[in-house]
Parts: sequence; structure tokens; C-alpha cells
Amino acid sequence: MKEKLQGQIIKSLNRLGITETSFTLEYPENPDHGDFSSNVAMVTFKKFAGLVDSHIGKISWVIEKSKIPKNPKEMAELIIVELKKGQPDFVQSITIAGPGFINFKIKDKIFAENVVTIAKNGKEYGWNNSDSGKKIMVEYTDPNPFKVFHIGHLMSNAVGESISRLIQSSGGNVIRACYQGDVGLHVAKTIWAILKKQGFENWRLGIGEKTVTEKVKWLGEMYVYGAKFDDDATAQKEIAMINKEIFGKSDPKINEIYEQGRKWSLEYFDLIYERLGTKFDQFFFESEVATDGVKVVREFIKKGVFTESEGAIIFKGEDYDLHTRVFITSQGLPTYEAKEIGLNIEKFKKYPDLDGSIIVTANEQGDYFKVLLKAFSLIDQNIFTKTKHISHGLLRFSSGKMSSRKGNIVSAESLLEDIRELVAKKIAVRELSLTDKNEISDIVAIGAIKYTILRQSIGGDVIFDSTKSISFEGDSGPYLQYSAVRAAAVLEKARIQDSRFKIQNESIPSEVTLLEKLIFRFPDIVERAREEYSPQQVANYLVNLAGAFNNYYAVQTIIDEKDPQSSYRLALTQAFLTTMTNGLWILGIKVPKKM
Repeated sequence: MKEKLQGQIIKSLNRLGITETSFTLEYPENPDHGDFSSNVAMVTFKKFAGLVDSHIGKISWVIEKSKIPKNPKEMAELIIVELKKGQPDFVQSITIAGPGFINFKIKDKIFAENVVTIAKNGKEYGWNNSDSGKKIMVEYTDPNPFKVFHIGHLMSNAVGESISRLIQSSGGNVIRACYQGDVGLHVAKTIWAILKKQGFENWRLGIGEKTVTEKVKWLGEMYVYGAKFDDDATAQKEIAMINKEIFGKSDPKINEIYEQGRKWSLEYFDLIYERLGTKFDQFFFESEVATDGVKVVREFIKKGVFTESEGAIIFKGEDYDLHTRVFITSQGLPTYEAKEIGLNIEKFKKYPDLDGSIIVTANEQGDYFKVLLKAFSLIDQNIFTKTKHISHGLLRFSSGKMSSRKGNIVSAESLLEDIRELVAKKIAVRELSLTDKNEISDIVAIGAIKYTILRQSIGGDVIFDSTKSISFEGDSGPYLQYSAVRAAAVLEKARIQDSRFKIQNESIPSEVTLLEKLIFRFPDIVERAREEYSPQQVANYLVNLAGAFNNYYAVQTIIDEKDPQSSYRLALTQAFLTTMTNGLWILGIKVPKKM
């Protein structure tokens, strides 16, 4: 419908001699102003006046001279005359508002018929085919073995998973990828700390009966201890040696600690991925891509992309208004940058038919990726043109940014458990089984965190408020979940109470409410969110949708055997539930069976 309106506006402009222009067709904030609103008259007024001036003496080519518009409002009147010559049959009226906005009112029966269609067969309502036939890799989360899976990884996971689902909802084939730093100084510091604090034999004796969560927590503590010695020259020399031995696999004791610690970390990460609802298709590891990265960097020294400097190999970013970065150290070891080169080459080697590669990281890595992408523009144009970096803000609390190096990091699991406990207390008095309470607490806690992350623009920091995040009213994930559960309960009641309330033979109402109109917008919201990589558009839309349903629920008796409109109201309830469920799925949020 929106495309047809846009096409009709363009045809109307063409008849007025305007062939090139840019205008918007949006949903007005005030529903009384219609269902669509366009600024076309205001953006074309000056252009049209210019056309008329250039055709003095031939004014009849467009319009009688006496009817030349003197302002945008008169321009709108002129455009409406042309619009009505081919007015689509779904348009009830076209009016002018304010300084010259053109508003379109759609016939109510269109919205009502859409509701019935969704209710009967709308499992994939909102989906489109804009990414059909495309294979797109999305890399996100990227935790490092031997370090804590922290709230930054939780942020990346929520954003990356939602972007993946937006692509899926647009018909794309998504490859979810996770890149994990299983080698590097953080590993060397952890192993150094283990050997210093416990010694190899004590370490072997101490790993027995602990859970994988306890083991990984202990690894994190060892890393924090090792990081305390960053200013100790002797310790740094020993850590550097261990780092080299990890790469060379030359020491059996170090190898054993490394392999065991890596295994624990990956097992632990899998537990968190499952809990968050993410299933990765491809895992990449620094240890597997580092060698290729080094080879490529050394190869492109000869081609002038990289430069040798004091024994190291660098990319001179200043030549491109960026900053210089080291890709291979003077000890011959690859930095993150060289490993990233190897990683992205491996991506396209493993999936040569990729149409796109999206990398999701914190925005503090923005400058880093500008340098990397510039280097790739000189190494491999295919990788460069198909790779997009999306950066998100940080998840903050009142104490500010957290740091694993300082030891005041907040782990993802601890935040999940804290919110889960708050939800559990909130539903403690409800008549639910213990199993149901545990399941609901987990689903609602995860929904609360994900929604808080995704409700605002991806690039901004998120200030997390525990109390607000679990509110069952207003702008929160649990509010959306509760609205969906409420709708499902109404439908279940109708099903049990009387089979006559099944959604069939609907009596289409002569007038519809805001709820029907909001449901109608969902496919357009999804498409725009995909185009702009902006899950917040879906999140913000769902809050308005839930508000409209809850207002409808408050004033309308949905199940009424004596009312012929009851069947339609059930259809509307089902259409709402389908739309809300699909929207929450895009955000990676489940709907519990009860609340």
C-alpha cells in the first residue's frame, strides 16, 4: 500500500513536470491526521516554481498562469488534483494539514480485512523478501577463553542476534559466527598467575570436582591476578615467554593448562549461548587464523600496504588520515590486527559466496576497524566492499564502565541471576508451580535485559536500571511479554469456553481502532529496521502496539456470546498476539506460557 501511494505521488509529480525529487511518506504521530502523511508539497514547491519561471510564455504546458501556487499549501492543492485522477481504491480521503502536509486516510475495511488474514494465516506476518537469495555472515559476542563472559559480551550478543533475525525475517540466509581470542597476552597472564600462585601440580589436584562455572570463575580470578603485574618488568618478561610458548606449543605443562582452560571456557560459553537463545553456525579462533594473518601481512609489505619499523610491521594510518597500528610485533608475534586480517580472509575462504559480512563490536573499537577496513581496501576489494562494522555502546551502571583487568567486571551470568531473582520475588505470590516460576523468571529476566539494550539506538551507551527493567507496566520487556500472555489467555479462554468463538465468519466492523492500524504497520517497521540495522525501531513500535492492545482490552469485552462482533475481536486479539510474538522474536525475546 505504501509503495502504491509513493508511486501515485511520483506519477502526479511527473504530470506536473517534476521528474526528480525526494519526499517522505510517514505515519503521522497524531492518528487524527490520517494514516499516511507526506511532505511532498513542501519539498517540491521551490522546484516547481523554478520550472514555471523557466517556461515563461509557455505556462500552459503545466497549468493556467492564474493557478500557479504561491506557497507549499497551494502546491499541495495542485498535487491533490493530480492524485485524485488515479486515486487508489483503498484511499478514503486526501487532505491538507499545517503548512502543506498531504494526509491520506485509508478505508477502515482494509485494516479490518488485514486483521482477519493475519488471524487465519499469519505465522510469518511482517516478513519480507528483501534479502532473499543472499548469504550474510554476522559475527558477534566474541568472548575470550580464560576471561569472564561479561556484560559487554551480553550487549554484543543482544545486538548481533537481533540483526541476524532481522536479516532472517527479510528472507536472508544468516551464518552466525563467533570469533574467540584463545591466544594472546590475556592467556599468558592467566597461565603465569596459575603457575605463580599454585604451581603446576597443585593446579592439577585442584581442578577435580568443581563445576564448569566455578572453574571459569577461577580462571577469571587468575587473569585479574596476572594483570596486576603489568608494571613489573620481571613478570612481563616471564609472561612474554609463556605467550611465545603458547604459540609454539613447546612446553608440555603450559600446553596442558592451556588446553584444559580453553575447554572449560568453551563449555561455559555454550551454556550461556543456549540460555540467551543463540546458536552459532561457525566458530573462529585466533589460534587458527593468526598464521594466515602473518603471511598476508608479510606478503603485502612488498606491495607497499605495510611497512617495517624498528623490527615490527605496521600500517601507516596517517597516510589515510587514520592512526598507525602495529600488525606484527618486533618479536614476530601477530597482534589483534594481523589476526583480524587472517580471520576475515578465512571467512571468505570458507564461505566464498558471501554477499555480506557484518561485524558487531563495542564502539570503542570503531577507530580500530577504520584502520582494518582501510587495509582491506588495499588487500582485497571483495572483502572490503562486503564487510560492514556495526558498533554498539556500553552497558553501564552507576559506577561507570567495568574492566576485567581491574577485577571489578560484572559477568553476564551474575547480571542474569540478579535480574532473575528480582523477577522471582515479583511473581512469588502467584499461584504457579515451582517449575513454572523458575522458567518464567529466566525468560522474563533475559527479556528484560535484551529489551533494555535494544530499545535505544545501537550506538549509544545503556544505563541499566534493574527496577525499571522488570516492570510489568510501561517501557520494558516484561510489559511486552505480559501483553502477549494476556492475549494468549483470552484466546485460550475462548477456545475452552465455546467452539463458536473460533476465528471464522468474522463480521467486519465499519470502524477500526488504533490497534488495527498499528498492526498494519508492522511489515514496514521490520523492513526499515533491517535497512537501517536498527532493532530499536521494532522495540519502540512494540511498546506502542502493547499500549494500544491493553487500552482495547480495558474498554472492550472480547468474548461475548450475544455480540456478533465477538468473533472479529478474537481475530484482532490473535492478530495482535501474532504481531507481538513475531516482533519479540526479532528482539530475541521469548514469550512465556504464563506470567
